[in-house]
Amino acid sequence: MWLNDEYVNDVAIANYRQSLLRTCPNHIVIDGLFNEAKLDEVVGVLQQPHHWKTQQHTYSALYVDNAQWESTNKEERFVQRDVWLRDNECNDDSEIYHPAKAFLSFLRGDEFMLLLSRIFNVPLTDMNVAEPDINTNYFRLAATDFVEQHADDSPGRQVCMLLYLNKAWNNKAGGELCFLGEGAKKSLDKGSHNLITISPLYNRCVLFDPSSTGSEHWVEKLHAEYADQYRYNVTSWYWAE
Repeated sequence: MWLNDEYVNDVAIANYRQSLLRTCPNHIVIDGLFNEAKLDEVVGVLQQPHHWKTQQHTYSALYVDNAQWESTNKEERFVQRDVWLRDNECNDDSEIYHPAKAFLSFLRGDEFMLLLSRIFNVPLTDMNVAEPDINTNYFRLAATDFVEQHADDSPGRQVCMLLYLNKAWNNKAGGELCFLGEGAKKSLDKGSHNLITISPLYNRCVLFDPSSTGSEHWVEKLHAEYADQYRYNVTSWYWAE
C-alpha cells in the first residue's frame, strides 16, 4: 500500500546494494519509492499549522531548553527546526491525523525494516531500542532554521533514512542535503570539492550508512526570499541486532 512495487523487487534491491558499495558515503537516492497518493494525504496533515514544536540541539546536549540555548555559543548550536507532535494534543481516533501516524508506523514496521535489511545486508530490529518511535518522525525547516554539520553514527546505528515531502520544490530555495563525501578523512571542510548535494524533491528517499566514510552532513539553509515556505521531511534511524 505504501510502497511502489517496481522499486522493491529483487532486481531493484540488487541494484541498490551495488550502488551502496560504489558511493562515498555509502548511500542511495530513490525517487518514487512510495505511493504518491498516500504521501499526498500525509502532506495534507503536515501543512496544518498545529502540532509542531521547536526543537534545538547543541553539540554537547540534545533537546535543550531556551535557557540552555541562549547560554550556548552560536558555534555550538547545530540544530534548530520544528518537530511534529505525533501524540501530544492529538486525538488518536481523529481521521485527520491517521495518514501521518499510519505512515510513521509503517516506517518502523516489519515490512519496511525487512526491505532496509535486504538493501544493506544487515538484520535490523527494534528489539534493543528503548524508544523506537522517537527515531522516526516528521521535521520542517524555515528560513531561520538550520541543521549544521554532524554525524549520525551512534553505536549500533546501521541505516539512516530521509524522505522529502516538498511538493513542487523550487531548487532555488536552498535546503539541499550535503555529504562531505570522498576525502572526508583528510578534511572536514565544507568547501571540499568532493561534496555531494541532494535536492529535497518530493518523494525522494535517501538511505545511507552513517558509519561510512564521508557521511558527515548538513542542510543548506533556505534562502531568505523563501521565508514563507517550509522544507518538510521524514527522518528515521535504524539499528542492527
